[in-house]
Amino acid sequence: MQKLEVFGANKLKGKIEISGSKNAALPILASTLLSYKKICLKNIPRVKDIETMIKLLQSLGSKIKFNKKTLFIDNSNQNKKFASYNLVKTMRAGILVLGPLLAKFGTAKVSLPGGCAIGTRPIDIHLKALSNLGVKYKITQGYVYATAPKGLIGSKIRFSKISVGATENLIIAANFAKGITILNNCAIEPEIKDLVNFLIKMGCNIKWISKRSLKIVGVNELKDTSYSIMFDRIEAGTYLVAAAVTEGNLKIKNVIPKIIQTEINILKKIGSKITIKKDEIHIIGNKKIKCMNIKTSPYPGFPTDLQAQIMVLLCKANKKSLIKEDIFENRFMHVGELNRMGAQISISGNKALVRGNTNFQAAELMATDLRASVSLILAALSAKGKSIINRIYHLDRGYEDLEKKLKKVGAKIKRVN
Repeated sequence: MQKLEVFGANKLKGKIEISGSKNAALPILASTLLSYKKICLKNIPRVKDIETMIKLLQSLGSKIKFNKKTLFIDNSNQNKKFASYNLVKTMRAGILVLGPLLAKFGTAKVSLPGGCAIGTRPIDIHLKALSNLGVKYKITQGYVYATAPKGLIGSKIRFSKISVGATENLIIAANFAKGITILNNCAIEPEIKDLVNFLIKMGCNIKWISKRSLKIVGVNELKDTSYSIMFDRIEAGTYLVAAAVTEGNLKIKNVIPKIIQTEINILKKIGSKITIKKDEIHIIGNKKIKCMNIKTSPYPGFPTDLQAQIMVLLCKANKKSLIKEDIFENRFMHVGELNRMGAQISISGNKALVRGNTNFQAAELMATDLRASVSLILAALSAKGKSIINRIYHLDRGYEDLEKKLKKVGAKIKRVN
């Protein structure tokens, strides 16, 4: 099994180009199932989750070509309605094919999803909302069996809590529902805005009617579409933290800074010097890092997918910081490994007390999920000596060319078998 060797204590310096967003590409890929037309998607990152979604679409009958960062999709003969466990088990986004399959065929059998081992991530919000569109479902032997006997029928739906996945599934499905669907209490992550923009370009009739409400008028026909996926804001945030942790000097390129304003503001308060241009963020890390209390929350709050990374930075702060994880339970699995590197972090429920003033020590480490694995790399980059990170297949699910990008800016990092 592959691992990463990281020789730390180098200040990172140079430019990093940010890839397309995995979390925007996955729902957009699922939504292409609505169409029988030809679709071209640009700026697609080559990461494991994307490869898995491509295999899932191919198993459902899509014809797909992947050329560099561009995907060509032809669904003219797509006719299968069964998404198997083997393909859905490794990523939670697999459940997003449920909405389009129901919209297109009125029936679907989809495995319950997998993904990172962070909490239960129930799909009951998806199913309850779909039942408001006229869907009948049962769950047996790890599969959702769903039908819409009279087709999908437009309805007024309020999500019981803000859920990115449920919002995406319903936005996709409702485009083929008869009449008008109003979705209230929607997630408004930039990736959801990207999905809506893509669907509109494909011929859907969708309007934001308030901050968290959407009006969707059902359509019968879609058109050939070409679309470029937004930048990966979590990857951008990760490299911003990498600069701060190593007292580095990085230019983060191919971004829309206002989308990650929350993260930029927090890094400034913690002590980094940041200047912004149109599609670039220039960050200079500071030796003196200030403590800060942070809680994760839905966009535009601080993203749960950057919680592990910011924790590494706060380990080096001058005093105690408190991190509250309000999105997923069980998302502090990196804490044990950081403590083995010399951090002093204690957990109580969904709160982590970070004591600060840590000089990380190199160690052999074990990655537990996608964002936790990258946090261990950040800690290793600031530790003197050689760290080894095991189970890096988690990393490959969501970061494109991570070692290559880090090497280019001065990190000593290599993949070994």
